[in-house]
Amino acid sequence: MKNIFLMIKKKWVLFFVVIAMVVPLVAGVFVASRASAPKSTPVIVIDAGHGGKDGGAVGRTTDVTESSLNLEYAKTLKNICEEFGYKVVMTRSDMGGLYSPFAQNKKRSEMEKREQIIQGSNADLVVSMHMNSFSSSEARGAQVYYAEGSQAGEELASSVQTSLNASVDYAKKTSKVGDFYVLNCTQTPSILVECGFLSNPEEELLLQQEEYRNDFCYHLFCGILKYMNFN
Repeated sequence: MKNIFLMIKKKWVLFFVVIAMVVPLVAGVFVASRASAPKSTPVIVIDAGHGGKDGGAVGRTTDVTESSLNLEYAKTLKNICEEFGYKVVMTRSDMGGLYSPFAQNKKRSEMEKREQIIQGSNADLVVSMHMNSFSSSEARGAQVYYAEGSQAGEELASSVQTSLNASVDYAKKTSKVGDFYVLNCTQTPSILVECGFLSNPEEELLLQQEEYRNDFCYHLFCGILKYMNFN
């Protein structure tokens, strides 16, 4: 009888030993499977600056408006991002303004709407597209801005600026801090890209060319991709 109890006891001990060995292995497999599972699709907000009654800068030699070019560049960048599997949220997709028609301060209303879209998008990063202008027709070249104090924004801006500088004529070498509402309204890594100067006659014409726009947006995306892969 005693031997039977000893055999049963040994079996139970062996059972608990096996359980103690198997459970950590199963747990490890579960954790590993979760770690190796594909992450959700990254979300990029692309903001086409201005719109509606706010046309922004105007060409020096043509009647092209900044708001129309911003939209064209935003749509081109959107297509590229989506081709590479990113989800894109646009703040505007047509020439209409984002402001409330009843707002007394339409500029404020417009910027608050952009903030609302950004905050509701669960975005991984924000890119705001603009065209520059200056009193001197000599100024030219793409410039990327980020919010002061945003380390992630600075890294994103630096990556994009470096990519543009390597491939787009006259693009600036380094990114800069910019005090813009669309950058300051969110903690999400954000940049504002001044694609070029409409006040420079040569650059004004280049910015309107489809081939130039496609090339510019491709290299802008390369900077985004490098930042996303690094982070």
